[in-house]
Amino acid sequence: MKKPVIAIDGYSSTGKSSISKVIAAKLGLIHLDTGALYRGVTWFALQNCLNDSGTIDLEKLFSSFDQIELEFKNLDGELVLFLNHIDISKAIRTNEVSENVSFVAKQKEVRDFLLQSQRNLAEKGGIIMDGRDIGTVVLPNAEYKFFLTASIDERTRRRYQELISLGIEADEQQVKENLIERDRIDSEREIAPLKQAEDAIVIDNTNISKKETIDEILSHIQKI
Repeated sequence: MKKPVIAIDGYSSTGKSSISKVIAAKLGLIHLDTGALYRGVTWFALQNCLNDSGTIDLEKLFSSFDQIELEFKNLDGELVLFLNHIDISKAIRTNEVSENVSFVAKQKEVRDFLLQSQRNLAEKGGIIMDGRDIGTVVLPNAEYKFFLTASIDERTRRRYQELISLGIEADEQQVKENLIERDRIDSEREIAPLKQAEDAIVIDNTNISKKETIDEILSHIQKI
């Protein structure tokens, strides 16, 4: 029996990736954090495609796609992102990447570059993907779709705690402003904007724990 394909979309710092990892482990699925792929491309651009003013040169980035090899490797049961055989899983979580990823991710060329690889991974089923356009664009035929949301203050608190736990210096107000700007860019972009799929189940986890969010998602999957 083919295992299901599950799409989890939503705003930054609603716990999409960590929640998806737990559900994947419980159901014996592969988890793919698509946001990490966009962060990987952004990190590459920041290292290799800056113009004289220190901003990302998009044309240089687009012409460098053939130099970008992104892959997830299973290390002790966790999928870790490698770029050209280098572990970049921590590097992609820096403030610099966070401040640039929405700009990079809204580019049609970047989305096209990553789209087919994401679909190929889901062809055989047994996968849970999280991102911003999984249920609407990447996997519109996914058997299960969820959309996570939470208040901006709660998401700021979570993101700030995540950065501190990674040993990354952070200012809470700056984190909040970054999240608000990312929400705006992601929601307003012309190509594959962040939005809820019509058939997605919406879960607001502002006032519920990660475990409660997981339990609610599992209750919908196991009902059917």
